[in-house]
Amino acid sequence: MKSRAAIFEGVGKPLVIDEIEVDPPRQGEALVRLQATGLCHTEIWYMSGGDTRTLVPAVLGHEGGGVVQQVGPGVNSLQEGDHVIPLYIAECGECPQCRSDATNLCSALDDTYYDGVMPDRTTRPHWRGKDIHHFMGTSTFSEYTVVPEVALAKIRADAPLDKVCLFGCAITTGIGAALYTAKVTPGSACAIFGCGPIGLNVVQGCRLAGAGKIIAVDLKDQRLRMAKTLGATHLVNASDGRGVEAVKELTGGGADFAFEATGITAVMRQAFESVHYGGGKCTLIGVARTGEDVWVTPRMLIAGRVLTGTAFGGCRGRTQIPGLIDRYMQGEIKVDEFVTQTSSPVRATPMRVHFPPP
Repeated sequence: MKSRAAIFEGVGKPLVIDEIEVDPPRQGEALVRLQATGLCHTEIWYMSGGDTRTLVPAVLGHEGGGVVQQVGPGVNSLQEGDHVIPLYIAECGECPQCRSDATNLCSALDDTYYDGVMPDRTTRPHWRGKDIHHFMGTSTFSEYTVVPEVALAKIRADAPLDKVCLFGCAITTGIGAALYTAKVTPGSACAIFGCGPIGLNVVQGCRLAGAGKIIAVDLKDQRLRMAKTLGATHLVNASDGRGVEAVKELTGGGADFAFEATGITAVMRQAFESVHYGGGKCTLIGVARTGEDVWVTPRMLIAGRVLTGTAFGGCRGRTQIPGLIDRYMQGEIKVDEFVTQTSSPVRATPMRVHFPPP
């Protein structure tokens, strides 16, 4: 099948929009026609060399919403016409991780995920007569993509795919970090360091959890104003370098829960230092560049502070995303506000697309 796609050829190079060939789905797979895809900072991060292990050429993209066009042998939970969200973290329901309550990190696709291939170690997309790699198991920068059944969340058909595609990463990661990983408690004090799309959704998650104080910390007033519309009760512009001190002053010694959503290791440390001793919990969400380290003072850990991390907000996509989308449709979760720009499909003739640096 012919498909338009955005191909990533190498670090620092622009995406190439061109026609590719996509093979039919095989055992345990489904062919999805994408109706919409979001541009997550993750793609820009990979394109700029944030991860030195990135394989090329590849079809990027991991925030998508589409409709199942065809299912392969052995697929039982999906059928043609189902509306789905591709998941960069699968949920097979059978691996040790899925059977545990401790994590959402399904291991079903571990053997092939980082190699940019499907479970049978082959690829479905081809470009100019050669195989090209899958990306994060989803490759949503394509009109058509093939995804393992265990990495597709079936959702309600009346949800607008051009909005709910963002549940493939940003919305779910932020909200989930508060609800599923940190487990924010009613009346608690929360601090969010970094108010980009992920951090803003952490603000939403803290609001949904009933937090008493929600402190948004950023360097840009525009982002802070957006945080207020999503539930932030206090705004801190940390341009003066006093972000940690401001949080401690507002909370009387430190936040109950802190979140880092920048990928900057210095900010990770600041978020950790902003929680109180004796149970304050800091959750890291941002992804640092390969080789970077976070330095913490052991005494802060000994004093009972907790430092942890989260991927996809601790969400189990196939079972929990449908419920989150229900809450969006009921008006509890804001999504439309995050769609700041849209672009219509491009023609199939080759062209190059440049993205701004992160």
